[in-house]
Amino acid sequence: MVETDNNSENRQRGYEASDVSVGRLVAFAAGLVGLVVLGVLGSEVVFRFFVRHQPLGPPASPFENVRTLPPSPRLQIHAPLDLKEYLAGEDKILDSYGWVDQKAGIVRIPIDQAMTLLLQKGLPIRGSSPAKGQANTKGAALAPATARMDGKGAR
Repeated sequence: MVETDNNSENRQRGYEASDVSVGRLVAFAAGLVGLVVLGVLGSEVVFRFFVRHQPLGPPASPFENVRTLPPSPRLQIHAPLDLKEYLAGEDKILDSYGWVDQKAGIVRIPIDQAMTLLLQKGLPIRGSSPAKGQANTKGAALAPATARMDGKGAR
């Protein structure tokens, strides 16, 4: 393969003069900027034309296309108010007497009184586990605990 003298001249100059034309790059950049400016101006002209020749008319009625509500559960509109009402109902239940199941004889008492009764009577604790073969009686498994400050019941 024979090398041309053109490469040796380019090495002496320090750059290649034949590959890049600065004038053409400037013309390309100017053309690109011109196209962007023309696009913006053209969009402005078309926008003004349609605003003038196609008015939108009267505003749409809010009842024009009424749709039915989706099935529940629906999103909350006033979540803080809903939470406040829910907590008020829960506080009312915790601070009042009432029937949970009247047929079964299950009642509800205020939480403060329930805690006082629990401290007086104590929590039930498990007794020692029976040996294999011995029957566990119903009352032997649980015995009342005495309330102590460290939380451990007496056995």
